[in-house]
Amino acid sequence: MSRYTGPSWKKSRRLGISLTGTGKEIERRPYAPGQHGPNSRRKMSEYGLQLQEKQKLRLMYGLNERQFVTTFNKAGKIKEGKQGENFMILLERRLDNVVYRLGLATTRRQARQLVNHGHIKVDGKRVDIPSYQVSVGQTISVRDKSKDLVIIRSAVESLFGRPDFITFDAEKLEGSLNRLPVRDELTADVDESFIVEYYNKLG
Repeated sequence: MSRYTGPSWKKSRRLGISLTGTGKEIERRPYAPGQHGPNSRRKMSEYGLQLQEKQKLRLMYGLNERQFVTTFNKAGKIKEGKQGENFMILLERRLDNVVYRLGLATTRRQARQLVNHGHIKVDGKRVDIPSYQVSVGQTISVRDKSKDLVIIRSAVESLFGRPDFITFDAEKLEGSLNRLPVRDELTADVDESFIVEYYNKLG
């Protein structure tokens, strides 16, 4: 299954979560799209709930199904902690997500484009792989030639606050993970236990 590249607002309203991280799509129309969206009272099955939580997280981070499953299986090999929480932490450590968390892009999709186009460096070396796993203490920065890009400057200027596990120097346009995030610092709109149940049943 390929990565979803269609309109995110409809998907956000369907799933009841802001996939862009801005919250605007949910604020304007807090119901599912379509003729019957405002009055929909459909009760979901357990499988439906599991599938919905999986789709929420997959679309939020912009992964295709294969990448999503690979990361989930990797989380299952971590000996300490719960698989669901470890899974979400691995997603947070993706380079495109860290770029987004630093405020160098307004959405994860935009952050992925910055990485793909070679605008981002890790410890001084250009990295163009969005799935690159960032380690605590590594320095994420913008290439000198890219520091005047309007999308980067406007993103930095428009952001009000960053997570506590992120440090950022606005003048140098660089930052890092100062520690791994804990579950309470990640999205509360997803119940990862449903995702674990979903894949355990398939396996």
